[in-house]
Order: sequence, then C-alpha cells, then structure tokens
Amino acid sequence: QVQLVESGGGLVQAGGSLRLSCAASGSTFSRSAVAWFRQAPGKEREFVAAMSWSGSISNYAVSVKGRFTISRDNAKNTVYLQMNSLKPEDTAVYYCAAGRGATVNWNEYAYWGQGTQVTVSS
Repeated sequence: QVQLVESGGGLVQAGGSLRLSCAASGSTFSRSAVAWFRQAPGKEREFVAAMSWSGSISNYAVSVKGRFTISRDNAKNTVYLQMNSLKPEDTAVYYCAAGRGATVNWNEYAYWGQGTQVTVSS
C-alpha cells in the first residue's frame, strides 16, 4: 500500500512558477513508478509527467515538456513537480500517482493522492 498527499498548489500569474510536492508513505514507494496527472473542469484527466522508480527514466506530455520537471527523493519518500513558465491553460487539479510502470495511462496507476489546485491567471 502507498498513501500519497500533494501540496504546493495555489494561485500564480502567467509566467510564474510553482513546485508541487507529493509525500508518500508505504514500504513499496521506493520501488514504484510515480506520475503527475491533471484535470481541468469539464475535461478528462491528462498525463503530465512520470518517472521510473530509480529516477533513470522520465516522460513528459508535449504540452509541458521544457517547462515542467519531475523529480523524486526516495530517501524522503517525496515526488516533486517543478512548474515554470506557467500558462492559464495549466490551470487544473494536479494529482500524484504511484504504480508499477512510468506510463502515460492513468488506469495503470494503483495509488492516487487527493489532488491540489493550481490556478494560473492571465
């Protein structure tokens, strides 16, 4: 079992930055792939970024590549999403997830956090 709790969301102006954190508990976290997804009102859940358990493989959505960076600190059981050059279209609830592989498919992740709201004003 893995429990996930996100933090770090908030309101920021376009062009600004935020860093999301996801604190994990559970004995299998360090061997789990992790990912960030987001969901805007009226839209489907969207893949943002993923990272393998070792941190050696990372994967990004085209829409965020070059602006967002996923990282993890297994000693602290924490995953991060550094978001730079934010745009109004990045506004969404951001969810942390953990699973067996660093895939883009949300249904392949077994564990989810409760989400944190990110709002980017123009």
